[in-house]
Amino acid sequence: MFAAELLTSPQVQEFIQDAIKRRLDALQVSTALSKAGYSNEDRAAIMDYMALLPKIQEKFGCLHANDKNRFLLCDKLALEQSTAQDIGRWKANLWSAGNDGEGSKSGTSTVHDLCCGMGGDSFFIPASFKVVGVDLDKNRIAMYRHNMETCGKNAEVVYADVREVAKIREMPASAGMTNTEFFTIDPARRALEGENQRDLRNLTPTLEEVLEISKHYQGGMVKLPPGYPPAEIPDGTEILYLGGHSDCRECLVLFGILAKNPDTVRAVMIGKDGKALAEWSRPRERSLETLDEDLQEKLDRNDSLEGRDRTYRTSTSRSDLPIGEIARYLSEPAPILIRSHLFNAAALSCDPHAHLISEGIAYVASDLPLPAPGFTCYEIVAHSEISTGAVRSMLKEHDIGKITLKLRGVKLDPDAEIKRLKPKGKKSAILFYTRAAGEKIALLGFAR
Repeated sequence: MFAAELLTSPQVQEFIQDAIKRRLDALQVSTALSKAGYSNEDRAAIMDYMALLPKIQEKFGCLHANDKNRFLLCDKLALEQSTAQDIGRWKANLWSAGNDGEGSKSGTSTVHDLCCGMGGDSFFIPASFKVVGVDLDKNRIAMYRHNMETCGKNAEVVYADVREVAKIREMPASAGMTNTEFFTIDPARRALEGENQRDLRNLTPTLEEVLEISKHYQGGMVKLPPGYPPAEIPDGTEILYLGGHSDCRECLVLFGILAKNPDTVRAVMIGKDGKALAEWSRPRERSLETLDEDLQEKLDRNDSLEGRDRTYRTSTSRSDLPIGEIARYLSEPAPILIRSHLFNAAALSCDPHAHLISEGIAYVASDLPLPAPGFTCYEIVAHSEISTGAVRSMLKEHDIGKITLKLRGVKLDPDAEIKRLKPKGKKSAILFYTRAAGEKIALLGFAR
């Protein structure tokens, strides 16, 4: 049971402040709590919360806290699912479309933060909007209320099933349920045992229920896992893939008047300051979102096949580049470009002869270097079959003593493989274990 009342009490918040200032270690904290008369259960709850504080600080910073003597409140799962400050700050710009809504003409527009959790999305909604947090988990409601107050945000809190909230227009104004124009929702991915739900379709509420909810608002945004099947997302929406240099953290779907570019797919790379570093877009094409029957049949047969007979479709779709030979440069697309299937157009815009070297594996070969930040580019200097002798010989020829091993389409333990190769040269390099035309191959390259 999450002890929200205990953790938000002035005594515990002051204790934590003091422990941090004094730099007490875990044993010292436990001893101090015991001397203060806390039970074993309370002591464990406080220490678990304190262990999360560095991660909370890393994910949210200070958020211009209204009370610097209080900490944001959450448990591990709520922290993992919440929107971090870099993504949140960038998403705040999307609400500008809400200023054109009917509510803005008659006064302050209202946003329902459905499945509000600890408040990660509400933190960044512009102050010009009235915010109402809604959740059916009393612990999340307690977190949300505490965190909004701590950040100096004015928000109402409603304990209710989000699937019913949008339908209720006759509720009293004091409940915050009238004249609501917009919504944001992050469907719960919480399993019964307290672990995150990894089944992309097993969300609460389901996408079908979210679509029904969206009909009751002028506009809104839905946060989905980045791997959610795009074919299930309805027409007329705008689909955004958001992340940094090395990750794709969410698929954001915009509805109604918030979708300024309906039936468009965008990929936005966001910096730590919440500003866009780069952006790519394309018209939505349904044909790129589904696999034809022949390809699906090949994928279903993979378990009974070996080597070049298998179909390797790990990260791309039918929008793949053509297959070609190993070229001078090999590039890794940024994860947001892979998820959005935009790396093909991005690569061809820089080199019209860019291609893959094996079906379904997102390594792009090109005669010209593909630029950052969309691609991490390597210059390939040699290649060989994947065998200990052949790879050792290639490393020795190029005086390589330190390698970073990258794997796509090949399964093995990278640490064990590096130990087995025993490189002894003076240079550092990147070693790729992947496939060319379906066959395993080792490529040696240097980062540009």
